[in-house]
Amino acid sequence: MLKVFADRGGTFTDIVAVTHNPEIVERLSKSTERFLIVPLPNQEWIIVYKLLSENPEQYQDAVIQGIRDILGLADNQPIPDAAIEVVKMGTTVATNALLERKGDRVVLLITKGFKDALRIGYQNRPNIFARQIILPTMLYEQVVEVEERYDAQGKELTPVNIVQLKEDLQAVYHTGIRSCAIVLMHSDRYPTHEQQVAEIAQEIGFTQISISHQVSPLMKLVSRGDTTVVDAYLTPILRRYVNQVSSQLPHIRLMFMKSDGGLTDADKFQGKDSILSGPAGGIVGAIQTSKRAGFDLVITFDMGGTSTDVAHFKGEYERQLDSEIAGARMRVPVLAINTIAAGGGSILFFDGSSYRVGPESAGSNPGPACYRRGGNLAVTDANVMLGKIHPQYFPSVFGNNGNLPLDKDIVIQKFTQLAQDIASITGNHRTPEQVAAGFIAIAVENMANAIKKISLQRGYDVSDYVLCCFGGAGAQVACLIADTLGMKKIFLHPYAGVLSAYGMGLADVRATRVAGVEQTLTEELIPRLLPLMEFLEIQAKNEFSNNQTTNEEIIVKKINLKYAGTNSTLTVAFSANVTTMKQEFEIEHKSRYGFIQSAKSLILESVSVEVIQKINTPDEPLITRTRSIDIAPKSVETVQMFTADKWYDTPVYRREDLQPEDNINGPAIIIEKISTIVVEPNWQAKLTKRNHLILTRV
Repeated sequence: MLKVFADRGGTFTDIVAVTHNPEIVERLSKSTERFLIVPLPNQEWIIVYKLLSENPEQYQDAVIQGIRDILGLADNQPIPDAAIEVVKMGTTVATNALLERKGDRVVLLITKGFKDALRIGYQNRPNIFARQIILPTMLYEQVVEVEERYDAQGKELTPVNIVQLKEDLQAVYHTGIRSCAIVLMHSDRYPTHEQQVAEIAQEIGFTQISISHQVSPLMKLVSRGDTTVVDAYLTPILRRYVNQVSSQLPHIRLMFMKSDGGLTDADKFQGKDSILSGPAGGIVGAIQTSKRAGFDLVITFDMGGTSTDVAHFKGEYERQLDSEIAGARMRVPVLAINTIAAGGGSILFFDGSSYRVGPESAGSNPGPACYRRGGNLAVTDANVMLGKIHPQYFPSVFGNNGNLPLDKDIVIQKFTQLAQDIASITGNHRTPEQVAAGFIAIAVENMANAIKKISLQRGYDVSDYVLCCFGGAGAQVACLIADTLGMKKIFLHPYAGVLSAYGMGLADVRATRVAGVEQTLTEELIPRLLPLMEFLEIQAKNEFSNNQTTNEEIIVKKINLKYAGTNSTLTVAFSANVTTMKQEFEIEHKSRYGFIQSAKSLILESVSVEVIQKINTPDEPLITRTRSIDIAPKSVETVQMFTADKWYDTPVYRREDLQPEDNINGPAIIIEKISTIVVEPNWQAKLTKRNHLILTRV
């Protein structure tokens, strides 16, 4: 039986499968260009496969097609239940729907008098010098003001006007809207009115009802309301996609990655949990493999085709409660990931005075110019121009029929033309390769700045960290990124090109519950917190009470603290000792902001309980050296690579030819079936017994 881990990205869909079936392995071994097959202990094999996310001429859904290709099924053959044990996947379906504003039509039900509360928001000015403030479009289409009101102490001031509400909701229903978000004042503590409104909406026939005290049971009407609207907006889209995949995989367990880095069963996957589904798999994969390699301080760097995701790790997953993604405010726990629109598919253009990289992406259709679909120049094309990517070492999956190699000729032609255009406009004469290198330098600077935001700007010295680099395009610029940041080590896993998919297989099943408290942290508060924590733990466990796949369960309790009179919280571990929690908060506050305010009291804003069920994960076999330590690996050829403003004779090595303790000095190119690793001058690559590549600056 297969275990399938998949990540459906914006450009490529990555699939990692684990199997005991030697027949599958034997058949796929004949397609060596498309599949990477790695033997594991206990007569298991890992199968790695990468295909375009959008290829309408060839298939409807990339994940399903990938499973069919691995099983050797024709398009009209159903996928047999007995062939697959579980499918774990991350998806960008909800993220793309939010970015493109293509979710379902939503009506917002909010307390009378607060019709415009979400539109007004917090009056933030991200750019304080902008003379024209362009507000993000609201996700809801209509607003119904509900005549009801509780005060902050839970006293009912105005009961729900049921007759008027039914009339208003019926009118909305007749316009074709089927999704509603219910957000009432103080309902995080006093939810009775929201429950009444939800029952009425269900009676009328609304198919998606998102209730704020269930979606985000925390204070702050605006953040709670925005989160609820996002959930109502995206859950129907997500549900249709899940049903589409499930219909192709009947009776097969299907799990999805949530934004907090945990897996959940498909029927419990909601819009509010889906925004960072794909990137979260990459963070889990990067951190778990880095820990296996012996690294505890990690900067994760995931450069895909459409975007780059970076995160910081110092002993535990970093999560944030408040976030803004694609113009939508969210108040649910998500992994602290900084995403920028810079990837292998980011489009390059000259605006008449300066080079620009992105944020527009060529995606997978048409893709970069070298994909043979008439696309514009992109970052991938620049690396082709610089000799860092060579078509003969790339899968032949391009063109309309998906069987042609990368087109280097069109890349040279377009960069030559671009260099001429720049020279005619500016009088700045540069060679095509210098132009390409200029674009790469800009992309590298953008990505390095993203890493600075989650590290240097928060008081962490990145020179002490390892750069865990992955994603299809990450290893092409890893050394340049590390040079820019002053980092000395780079970690490259053998599955770095598909680590987001591999991370799905390394993830645990997780359920998190949060509750607002908003009380001063004192010794007297602790006895009141304990039953609340116990209640949240029971709620979290109920989410997967039928899951029998694990023998180990971990409970993690956290609290969010802030100084009285401030708005920014910091998360620390819950302890029955108030002094311990205060000390942890002050250490974190000093690291983050550079000062502490001992005279101020601490406010406990909210608590969270996370229940983690451990799952057996794929093992990583040790490899042995069979070649004498005195014999260096042989390169397959020497190519020309442009870096540091000149051309270098650069040896090309195949990763499968390398053995433990082999050292390769840059410049060099190491070829894998799923990615290309560029070792820049002044860098050295070394293979470990776990088949990990460690790049060190020399």
